[in-house]
Amino acid sequence: MGKKTLFSEFFDRSKSFKDNIRLQKLVLVVGLFITVYLILAFVSMPARLDLSVGRPSPRTIYAPRDTEDSYKTEQKRKEAAEEVRDVYDYDPAVLDEALSEIDVFFDRVIKIKDEEVELAEEAEEAGEAEEIDEELKTAARVEKLQTLLPEELSEETVAALLTSESTLRDLQGRLNNTLKELFEDGIKENEEDQAKKKLAEEIAPYPFSANLKQIAEVLGISLIEPNLHYNEEATEQNRELARQQVDPVIIMRNTLIVSEGELISEHQMSQLEDLGLIRGQRADYPAFIGLFLLLVILFALVGIYMSIFVRDVFTSPRLLLLMGIVFVITLLFCVAASFFSGYLIPVAIGVILITVLFGYKLALIINLVLILMVGLITGGDFSFMFVAIAGGLVSIYVVSRLSQRNDLARAGFYVAVTNAVVILSAYLFFGHVSLEYDSLLNFSYSMMAGVGNGILSSVVAIGFLPYLENFFGVTTAITLLEMSNPNHPLLREMLMKAPGTYYHSMMVSNLAETAADSVNANTLLTRVGAYYHDIGKLKRPYFFSENQLSGDNPHSKLSPNLSTLIIGAHPKDGVEIGKKHRLPDPIVDIAGQHHGTSMISFFFQKALENNCREEVSADKYRYEGPKPQTKESAIIMLADAVEAGVRSLSKPTSNRVETMVRRVIKEKLEDGQLDQSDLTLKEIDQIAESFVHIFSGIYHQRIEYPEKVLKAELEKGK
Repeated sequence: MGKKTLFSEFFDRSKSFKDNIRLQKLVLVVGLFITVYLILAFVSMPARLDLSVGRPSPRTIYAPRDTEDSYKTEQKRKEAAEEVRDVYDYDPAVLDEALSEIDVFFDRVIKIKDEEVELAEEAEEAGEAEEIDEELKTAARVEKLQTLLPEELSEETVAALLTSESTLRDLQGRLNNTLKELFEDGIKENEEDQAKKKLAEEIAPYPFSANLKQIAEVLGISLIEPNLHYNEEATEQNRELARQQVDPVIIMRNTLIVSEGELISEHQMSQLEDLGLIRGQRADYPAFIGLFLLLVILFALVGIYMSIFVRDVFTSPRLLLLMGIVFVITLLFCVAASFFSGYLIPVAIGVILITVLFGYKLALIINLVLILMVGLITGGDFSFMFVAIAGGLVSIYVVSRLSQRNDLARAGFYVAVTNAVVILSAYLFFGHVSLEYDSLLNFSYSMMAGVGNGILSSVVAIGFLPYLENFFGVTTAITLLEMSNPNHPLLREMLMKAPGTYYHSMMVSNLAETAADSVNANTLLTRVGAYYHDIGKLKRPYFFSENQLSGDNPHSKLSPNLSTLIIGAHPKDGVEIGKKHRLPDPIVDIAGQHHGTSMISFFFQKALENNCREEVSADKYRYEGPKPQTKESAIIMLADAVEAGVRSLSKPTSNRVETMVRRVIKEKLEDGQLDQSDLTLKEIDQIAESFVHIFSGIYHQRIEYPEKVLKAELEKGK
């Protein structure tokens, strides 16, 4: 039960959404706003410029506000950190251990020397007769002393230790002092060789024999080891403290960052990034807010414009969705093209599609909006914006005069030529043209981008147009032009089955097109609508007088009421046939509205003659309608009625034709058939004048030539 309730609630809400046009429009506008905002925020926020190191700046740039110069600040902090000395931990145990080793060594040397002396004295006191061999004694002492040394030396060198105790103590003191000085100065890792070299230099001037100095050097070198150990953590703390004590360097507002044409250095690039002027850098929240407000104002102004000048689009969610899709597609192409060149930005894609789908009035405001988008994408570069506005206006002019699908390709050609001229003008005006290789190469790239812009715009517009037309069911000039082809199946069928109706439709189309032009209605829609306004007669063609070539009238055998039903059904039949053949809605509407609720006078009068007036209801002898809802439908109604009326005249002189035209239009006006068409009285009078002008060309008064004169003219012609 709960699921059913939730489903019912969802269904009711979705149904109310489908019925609520204002809610649909609000959702569409909000969705379009969010989409456009996200696209622009991605490509232009906070970025304003697309620059790189080593490339010339397109314009002079000043700092828009105060901000930190991270490049300079980092340099100063780096210098301050480099000035901080490395921290080393002093190890006093190394010196103590070395001095202890020296003392132990000399104590043992003296002890070995004393032990040998005591041995000789004891032997002499014992009265031994044999004399102890002095060489053996020396060799024994040298052997013991050799074990005390860190490396093996010659016997002669080691024997130098067998000197007096005072000499050994003097050497011990001097060596201790030298090592003490070395270790107090500190020995760092990887600096042992330097310390050993210095030790040798200090021992060299000792007032001892070379052998003793060699022994002192060997002994001292063996004790050299680092007593200063690098403290990385303390060093980094000191350096970080030094970095923090450096005050940041500030870029003052309105400071010149880079001049136009100047090659951008790494420092300048960093400054532009700090100011948030480079694409893809850190967020600039005030700029995001500014973009939001700018788009709100822009959407509001466009909405006001559309509500006044293109109200049919403004009131239709379907058309608003179509317009939004075209705008987003164009914006995406513009963003993609901007990464290659600002001159390649194809604003004309959207302008061409909008002109074809909705008309030039909406295309003008969309062109202006797209130019503002180009300004945001390119950082306000005047040259790119001028190319966009020129190409857009040219495409509107060409496409608004569309007469065949190839005109879209022609529009691309005109846009390409216009872009090339504008780019050349911009280069000349700003003085960017020179005979240098880099300048010519840059100019060539710009020209190719401008020409490619026009070609790309027409190709993409031609590719998207059929899909947009079919998916949204929009009737464009292209669709109408294709329908005006005489080889269209319905027109060929009409020509074969109802030739009178076919030629009647051609005549009505000429009248209606001229009238539509006089009141600024859609002339192409009016002409094509006139071609198909009587397609309902294809169901029963022989029941209409223009197709009764044999002279037999089937209505003579029918009652007026039945004849009225047959004749009155052809607008409804036209709607069915039009939908069956998938004709555009405006054409189908014209087929159903071209008689409105007019009286079928002939059969009404016949019914009156056959019956009492009281028994005949006038409402039964009217078309079902509806009345014409547009100017084009109303013009075709008038042209249809006028053509039939004038054709019924036995002697169609100019005065009689004009009288008939104005009488027919007056009857339609008094009958209320034009009430819903938005035609003014002035426009109705202009329509009548155009009809009279056309008929005057058809039924003008001819000069009757005498027979002799006629024969002379014929001979002359031969």
